[in-house]
Amino acid sequence: MSTQNLNHKQALEKMTNLVESIKTGMLITCLSDRPLNVVPMTTKKIDAEGNIWFLSRLDSSQNRNISREPEVQLLYSSPDNKEFISIYGMASINLNPEKLKELYHTSDNAWFTDLDDPNLTAIKVIPKQSYYWDEKQNNYANLFTSNSKLEKDKIRTGEKGKLQL
Repeated sequence: MSTQNLNHKQALEKMTNLVESIKTGMLITCLSDRPLNVVPMTTKKIDAEGNIWFLSRLDSSQNRNISREPEVQLLYSSPDNKEFISIYGMASINLNPEKLKELYHTSDNAWFTDLDDPNLTAIKVIPKQSYYWDEKQNNYANLFTSNSKLEKDKIRTGEKGKLQL
């Protein structure tokens, strides 16, 4: 597996592609607590600055935890596609009605009564550090590589690296 550390625009592009591909991640709050506080969250949006947005209930444990300690870790995993990313960042609770309207979809009615639900909030995560593993190239290389020794030696085993955001 080759290591490819990416910076700025390339890092943002890689992170966005992986997060949008996987969509649901695990949000870890109160990183100093044991056991860890972990909850699955569906990504609603990644904005142009690379901020990751979720919807959450005002009375949820993750909102309480973020209010107490804004440092969070996001873990996204797609074993079938061999894509993984870990994102460390700073989270905040957003109550802006325009942002809530932008993020809200009728599928969110499973957790909220509607867009006017008083418990509706958004969580914004500003990524600070990230590390990824992307092995899908290995699948494609194996699919198109014949049995010759020369071609086997050229198989790409995927890539991993830090994303400097």
